[in-house]
Amino acid sequence: MADSNYTPQDATPRASRLPLREICLFGALLITIVGVYAAMGAAYSTRMLVEAACYAVLALGLTIQWGYAGQFNAGVMGFVALGGVSAMLFSVPVNDAFWNSELPAELGKVLLYAIGATLLVVAATKLTRLGVPKRVRTVFAVLLAIVLYMVVISLLRDVTADIESQADFVGGLGLPPWLGWIFGGALAGVVGYFIGHVCLGLRSDYLAIATLGIAEIIKAFLKNSDWLTRGTATVSPLPWPTPGPAELGFTLSRAIYLSLTAVIIAGIFFLLHQAYHAPWGRMIRAIRDNEISSAAMGKDINKRRLEIFVLGCILMGIGGGMLASFNSLFDPNGYLPLNHTFLVLVMVILGGPGNNLGTIFGAVAVYIIWIMSEPLALYLMDLAVAFGAFAFDWQAPANIDSRALQARVLVIGVLVTLVLRFAPKGLLPERVRHHD
Repeated sequence: MADSNYTPQDATPRASRLPLREICLFGALLITIVGVYAAMGAAYSTRMLVEAACYAVLALGLTIQWGYAGQFNAGVMGFVALGGVSAMLFSVPVNDAFWNSELPAELGKVLLYAIGATLLVVAATKLTRLGVPKRVRTVFAVLLAIVLYMVVISLLRDVTADIESQADFVGGLGLPPWLGWIFGGALAGVVGYFIGHVCLGLRSDYLAIATLGIAEIIKAFLKNSDWLTRGTATVSPLPWPTPGPAELGFTLSRAIYLSLTAVIIAGIFFLLHQAYHAPWGRMIRAIRDNEISSAAMGKDINKRRLEIFVLGCILMGIGGGMLASFNSLFDPNGYLPLNHTFLVLVMVILGGPGNNLGTIFGAVAVYIIWIMSEPLALYLMDLAVAFGAFAFDWQAPANIDSRALQARVLVIGVLVTLVLRFAPKGLLPERVRHHD
C-alpha cells in the first residue's frame, strides 16, 4: 500500500542558493566604479559606463550565438558597423541638395536594375526544372551574374559620381535616432540571415574565418561608399535620442543616456532570460551539446541554428547603433577588429558564455580595464621616469604617451590568459541544472 505521506522528489521545494559569487563580483565591480568616479570625475566616468553599456548589448548578442548555440562569430565588427550606418542615415538631417535634384530618381532606377538583375540570376539557377543540365545551368548563371554585375556597377558609378560632385552624399532622413537603432538591428539580422544560409553549415573554425572576412567586406564597402557614408571624411555630429550636452551639460546628459541604455539592457536581459528557460532555449542548448541526438529526435537543426545566429546579429546591430549615436560620429575607419570583435570576445570569455548576467558583468569589467589601462600605465611610467631622472639622470623617450596607450593590449592579453587558465568557463559560468 502506498505511503500517504510520500511526496514526489520533483515537488519537494529546494532551498535557494545564496548567489555569493555574483554578490562578491558585482560588489567588487561597484567599488571599482566608485573608485573610477573619484579618480576621473563624473563626466569621464559616466561616458565610460555608457560605452560599456553599449558593449554589453554587443556581448549579449555574441553570448547567445556562442554560449547558447556554440557558433563562433568572428565578424562582430561588421554587424556593429551596419548598426552604426543605420543610426547615421536615420538621424542625420535631410540633405536638400540631394533630394531637390534628379539624383534620387537616377539612384532609384539603378537600384531597380540591381533588383531585376538579382531576380534574373536567381531564375537562372532554377533552369534545371526545365530540363537544363546542372553544369550548363551553373555556367550560364555564373556568366549571367558577371555580366549583369558589370552593367549595374557601371550605372551605379555614374550616379554616385554625380551625387558626390553635386550633393556630397545622400544625407539622412532627419528621424529619431532610436528608429535607426531598430532598423540597424533589422538590417544586421537580414545580412546575418543570408550569411547563415551559406556559413552555418561550416565547422566552427571555418565559420569564424568566413564571418571575419564578411566583416571586412562590410567595412570596405562603407569606407569606399563616399556617396552613402562620406567614407573617410566621416559624418558628425549625430543627434542623440535624449537631450545632449548643449542642453544639459556633459554629466547630466550622459547620465540620462546611461539610463536609456540601462532600460534597453534590462529589457533584452528579461527577454533572453525567458527564452533561455523556455522550451526553445532548452532545444537550442540540446542542439549545441549533442547535435546528432537532437536531429534523431526530429529537431530542425539548421533552422534553429539560423534563428539564434540572426537573433545575435540583431542585438549587435542595435548595440552598434547605440554606440554610434553616443559617440556622435560615424567613421568607417573607426571600426577595428581589436575594438569591435576581439574586445567583445574577451567580455564574453570573462563573464561566461551562455550566462546573460555574467556577460553583462564581463562587458562592464573588461571595458573599465580597457579604458583605465592607459591612464594607469601612464601614471606608472611617469613614476618610473621621475625615479630614473632622479637616480640615473635618465631621459624618457618623447613618445611615452603612445606607449602607455598600447599597454591596454598587454593588459587585456594577460587578462585573457589568466581567465583561460583559472576560470575557463568564465567568472560566472552557465548554470546547468541536473535533475535527479
